[in-house]
Amino acid sequence: MKAHEGDVLRFTGRTVGTPEHHATVVKVFGQNGEPPYRVRYDDDHETEIFPGPGCVIEIHPAHDSSFGPPHRERQ
Repeated sequence: MKAHEGDVLRFTGRTVGTPEHHATVVKVFGQNGEPPYRVRYDDDHETEIFPGPGCVIEIHPAHDSSFGPPHRERQ
């Protein structure tokens, strides 16, 4: 698993009726985008995690080459 700052981690529920939840990657501690990650949940709680098999990365458009070059701020 490789992530960048700004990517969203989506955690699926492990049991029926358990809602999925999301967290935004705010810092990558591993080399080349690998875990551990510091993430911020929707309620602003932050923690460090090693994502498990029930986790999917939603790549931020700025990190996905299929969206074209990254957006640059005008100076």
